[in-house]
Amino acid sequence: MILGICGSPRKKATEYVLREALRMVEEADHKTEFFSILGKNISPCTHCDYCLKNEECKIKDDMFELYPLIKDARGLIIATPIYMGGISAQTKIIMDRCRALLAADRKAFKYKVGMAIAVGGDRVGGQELAIQQIMTFYILNEMIPVSGGSFGANLGATFWSRDTLDGVKKDEEGFRSLRKTLKRFVNLVEREQKLKGESKHEHVPDLSGDKNDG
Repeated sequence: MILGICGSPRKKATEYVLREALRMVEEADHKTEFFSILGKNISPCTHCDYCLKNEECKIKDDMFELYPLIKDARGLIIATPIYMGGISAQTKIIMDRCRALLAADRKAFKYKVGMAIAVGGDRVGGQELAIQQIMTFYILNEMIPVSGGSFGANLGATFWSRDTLDGVKKDEEGFRSLRKTLKRFVNLVEREQKLKGESKHEHVPDLSGDKNDG
């Protein structure tokens, strides 16, 4: 499963781009899950060290909805709007609160594949700086960060929204960077699955009941 995490408190450009990214991943025959900070109650980490002794976070809020999704994911796509030249506070909260997940399992993120999406109101407003922050999170936690590669690509998918949903939809260069990054991301996820001897096709149980019941 590929997990998309939206760090925007609005249902606008960043969510749109992330959902488009997950749609492309599904077209490559992978299951996806979407998680948004929008409408969630997630408090900042207080670095109280409760998790180090108890292997769970002391703050019981909606982060507990996200923890199992992260654990089950083979790859993460974190998308953030650009606020003051960097990631949103909501995105940072999610990354900080993952300390409790690591306290319970130091290998919780190990070898998961990660990519980043940054959406800014200006063409050059801090998108790559935001992606670097997300990549640092991946590297610190032993993940495999993926960029768009050399020769005309960014560190990840960078978008210019002009502060509107219509603006981001018209950003052809942004979608080019997204497609290029996603191609490398999906290829690496599949490579890691092969190395682990896993099937690309995840088993989905039939929950419809007995097919011969009438």
